[in-house]
Amino acid sequence: MPKLTEHSPNTILLIISNPVDILTYVAWKLSGLPKTRVIGSGTNLDSARFRFMMSERLNIAPSSCHGWIIGEHGDSSVPVWSGINIAGVRLRDVHPSIGKPEDDEGWNEIHRKVVDSAYEIIKLKGYTSWAIGLSTANIVQAILHNTRTVLAVSTLVKGFHGIEEDVFLSLPCVIGSNGVTHIINQTLTDDELLQLQMSANMLHSAQIKIIM
Repeated sequence: MPKLTEHSPNTILLIISNPVDILTYVAWKLSGLPKTRVIGSGTNLDSARFRFMMSERLNIAPSSCHGWIIGEHGDSSVPVWSGINIAGVRLRDVHPSIGKPEDDEGWNEIHRKVVDSAYEIIKLKGYTSWAIGLSTANIVQAILHNTRTVLAVSTLVKGFHGIEEDVFLSLPCVIGSNGVTHIINQTLTDDELLQLQMSANMLHSAQIKIIM
């Protein structure tokens, strides 16, 4: 990693391998690059799957379904139920218990399927390839063409949502030719905030065991 940045000091590192959040943190530490130029694929694919499954449930095009999965790319990821909307209409205003334990429509099943989808694909064919490839291309396109697209990627989140440790996890970020230019500070419910902080604590607990 130091040799790579020595010969290409203005590079942007995009980390895809799992555990992606921890490996993105390691790449940032070893490379010495600014935090804005070390990016993990994070929950970009998770968020895309989330919107697709929402669209199937609602019979609306995925591009018209707006929702995010943030936090760790993994079991502790956080679906932002409070922000899901169609044309600006929040689903929680229509169905107040959406995503909550008392939800009698079972919307939480969508998040469970998103988390389990990679395990299911690996079980069936031994690896994942097409979906993560398309998700990666989506991020690379935003960088190469400076589209300033908002994507859920793994970035250093210290100082956001009460997180005070050096951890990389996914929040909606503006992506352009300089990497991450802005992090979108979403309005989260107390429960979503708690889940995100727990996700950050889990990652930090794993990181402190790494010897570099």
